[in-house]
Amino acid sequence: MAQQSWGITFPGRSPATVAGRRVPAAAAGSRLLSLDLVLGLVALAGGLRVVSLAVTTPVLPGEATTVARVYALGHLTPFSGSTTAGAGPFARLQLAGYTALTGAFDRVATPAGAVREALVVTAVVTTVLVWLLARRLGLPRGAATAAAVLLAVSPLAIGLQHAVLGEQLAVMWALAGLCLVATPAKAATEEVHSGRHRLGQDLLGAACLLAAVLTSPLTVLVLPAAGWLLLRRSPARAGLVGVVVSLGAGLAFGPFAAWLRPPFGGAGRADLPAWLVFDPALTTLSVLALVAGLFATAVRPLAVTGLLITGLLAVPEVPAVAVAALLLPLTPVIAAGVAHAVLTGHHEAEHRRAPGRHGAAVAVGAVVVTAAFGLSWTQGFGALRPGPARPDPAVEARTWLVSNAAGSRVLVDDATWTTLAAGGWPTGLLVTATTADPARPPDWAALTPVSSTVDYPDAAAVFGSGAGQVTVARLGPPVLEPDEDAEQTARAHAGAALTRSGRVSCAPDARAALVRGDTDPRLIATLAAFASRQPVRVAAFPSVPGEDAAGRPRRQVLVSGADDEATRFYAGQRAQFRPESVRRTADGVLVTYPPFAPPGLLTSFTAP
Repeated sequence: MAQQSWGITFPGRSPATVAGRRVPAAAAGSRLLSLDLVLGLVALAGGLRVVSLAVTTPVLPGEATTVARVYALGHLTPFSGSTTAGAGPFARLQLAGYTALTGAFDRVATPAGAVREALVVTAVVTTVLVWLLARRLGLPRGAATAAAVLLAVSPLAIGLQHAVLGEQLAVMWALAGLCLVATPAKAATEEVHSGRHRLGQDLLGAACLLAAVLTSPLTVLVLPAAGWLLLRRSPARAGLVGVVVSLGAGLAFGPFAAWLRPPFGGAGRADLPAWLVFDPALTTLSVLALVAGLFATAVRPLAVTGLLITGLLAVPEVPAVAVAALLLPLTPVIAAGVAHAVLTGHHEAEHRRAPGRHGAAVAVGAVVVTAAFGLSWTQGFGALRPGPARPDPAVEARTWLVSNAAGSRVLVDDATWTTLAAGGWPTGLLVTATTADPARPPDWAALTPVSSTVDYPDAAAVFGSGAGQVTVARLGPPVLEPDEDAEQTARAHAGAALTRSGRVSCAPDARAALVRGDTDPRLIATLAAFASRQPVRVAAFPSVPGEDAAGRPRRQVLVSGADDEATRFYAGQRAQFRPESVRRTADGVLVTYPPFAPPGLLTSFTAP
C-alpha cells in the first residue's frame, strides 16, 4: 500500500505533498475525516467505560486470582494463590506492565479498579481496531464507523470489557494481527501486479497473532481467518506467517512453557445469560450475522472464525464469558459487512430495474433495527446504572485489622490478600491455604465466601454482603470455650439491673442495648463500678463497623459528664478490664475495649 499522510489544503494555497508528491485536496480531506472519526471513537468508547468502572457486574471466577498475581508481579512479591484460575502468565505480564508504568495501584482506590483501568485502555484500542479492520476488509467508512460505534456504545460491551479476563487482551492482539494481514481485494490485486511487498508488516502481523495465542490459547481459532486473508494476497506470504506463528507457539508451549504457556479453560462457568441481558438486540444481531456472514465475501473469513469460536460453548472447560469476550468485537464487523453487501445488492438491482422499488424496504428495516437497539440499550443501561456508593468490604476489613490486630498473621484468600498487601500489611504475615504451616497457625482470618470451607466460629466482624462479603474471624480455640447462650443471658440480666440503678442514666438506645444483652460484659462491670463512686450518664454504645453484622456485643461506651473522673477511672483499669483506648471527644469520653471479652465475667447473672 502506498505511504499515506494527513494533509489539508486551503483556498489560494498549493496542495499538500507527500514525499515530494502532490496530494489531492479531496484525498487529504478524506484522511482528515478518518482521523476525526477515530478520535471520536476513542472519546466515545473511553468515556463510557470510565463511567462504567463504578458499575457492579457479575463476579467472574478467577478475577481475584488474576488481580492478586498482577499485583505480586508488578511489586516483585511472591504469591501462592489458592487457585490456578485466572489469566495466563503473558496476560498478567501485560497488565502488570501497565499498572507499574502508570502507578495504577497507587492511584486507584482498589486493586481490582487498578487492573480494570488497564482493560479500559484495551477496550478503547479494540474499538479503534474494529474500525480499522472493517476498512481493511474493504467496507466503506460509514459501515466501519457503524460497527465501531455499536461496540463502543453497547451495554453488553461496556459491562463485559472491563471484566478481568485475559481474553480482553487476546482479542485486541488478534484484531491488530488481522488488520496487518488483511488487504481489500482491489488493493491486493494492485499489490500483486505492482510487485510491492510488505514483509515487515506481515511479520508484525504474525507477532501480534502469536501474542494473542500466548495471551489466550482460545484465539488460535482466529488463525484460519488470518491465513484466509493472507491467501487472498499471496499464498507464499501466508506460509511465511504460518511458520513464524508456529515456531513462536512451539517455543512458548515447549522450552518456555513454565513462563509463557497460558492455561486452557478456567475455574467454573460464569452465568452467560447474566451478561447477555444487557443487550438482547446485539446478541440477536450477532447470531444472525455469524450465519449471514458466510454469504458475504468481504467478511466470510471472520464469520467462519466466529462460528468456530461459538463452538467452544460446547466445551465444559471453557468459560462462556471468555467465548463472549472473543466474539464481541468480531460480530459488529461481520454485521456491517453483511449490511453493506445487502445494500450494495439492492442498489445494483435498482439500476437494473425501476429505481426506488427497494428503498422503502431498506428504510423500514433501518427503522426496525434502530428501534430494537433503542429498546435494548434502554434496558441495558438501566441494568448498568451504578447503585449507591458503598465502601469496599475488603478495605473495611483491612481497616478493622489495622486497628485491632496489627502485626498478626492473617489467613487470607486471593481477594483479601491483594487488598491487605496494597494497604501496607507485610506480605510475610499473610497466609494462604496453600502456604499455611500447621506449626505456625495464623491468628486471624479475613475471607470472602469463596473460602467457605474454612471454619471461623469466632467471627469478629462482617463487611458487605453477597459474593464480595468479607468475614474477619479469630482463629484457634479461645482460652475458655464460652457458652454463647449463657453469655447472652448473663449480659441481658446484668444490663437490665444496671438500667434500674438510680446512679446510672442512659439514652434510650443505650438502655435498649443493655436490656438486649448486646453490651460487652467489661463495659457492664466497669460502669457498675464507676457508678458506685458517682452518678454516670451513658450517652451511647457506639458500634464498631462490621461487628453488629457478626453478632458481636458493643465494646465501646460514650460517657458524658464527669469527663476527668471517667478518664482517670478507665485509664487506671488493669488486667482484663484495661481498655484498648480512652479518648476524650466533644460529646464525652469514648472508651473502647479489645474484641472478644474473656468468658465468665458475669457468671453470677447467668441464672434467670
